[in-house]
Amino acid sequence: MSLSKITPCLWFDGQAEEAAEFYISIFPNSKITTIQRYTEAGKEYHGRETGSVMVVEFELNGQTFTGLNGGPYFKFTEAISFQVDCEDQAEVDHYWKHLKEGGDEAKQQCGWVADKFGLSWQIIPKRLKEMLSDSNSERKSRVTNEMMKMTKLDVALLEKAYEGA
Repeated sequence: MSLSKITPCLWFDGQAEEAAEFYISIFPNSKITTIQRYTEAGKEYHGRETGSVMVVEFELNGQTFTGLNGGPYFKFTEAISFQVDCEDQAEVDHYWKHLKEGGDEAKQQCGWVADKFGLSWQIIPKRLKEMLSDSNSERKSRVTNEMMKMTKLDVALLEKAYEGA
């Protein structure tokens, strides 16, 4: 059971279980914890087939999520995204490669990637946060300018900009 009192609930149109399986295949230490199914009760409101998946609870590297099959009424937008803090370029490459599979290529800029379900992720190297926290405004400006040109973030190129090379 999660110690967090806040759990993101992601609204899907019938793909909550598929999405959970997709995400747990990408993130380490991840699992589906519970699947709840629709019953006859309330069918006049929810309109779902009895026995179909209603809710999938899952964990991604310790963070609890709920996937709700609520129907076609709401879609994901970039107004909500999840940041994935990466130790190095290898982690950036891993998450970028897998999360973008089947996703919207047009929505990829500055480390953001939209997955095949329309959910936005920010794949951020830890080093970028350190560089952007530097008190030297010239360094931060160079890094920001370099980052704005990128889709997937490249730590080596960001480092070069940081150093003024």
